[in-house]
Amino acid sequence: MVGKQGRVTGRIGPGLVGEVMISIRGGVEAFYAHPSVPDEEFVAGTIVIVVEYFPPRTVYVARALV
Repeated sequence: MVGKQGRVTGRIGPGLVGEVMISIRGGVEAFYAHPSVPDEEFVAGTIVIVVEYFPPRTVYVARALV
């Protein structure tokens, strides 16, 4: 999971549990998402990269350099 890119579908920010869609196992799955830097915010549509993964469905993300 770490290193995979995803697209934000639910706003991520301080005090919020957001959502990202990540391509995995031949499909796309939703994961609960938190910012890797506590004060960062991501709006829907932002491309992010997974920096930490906590099974089964939680990821910490950072902005992808696209």
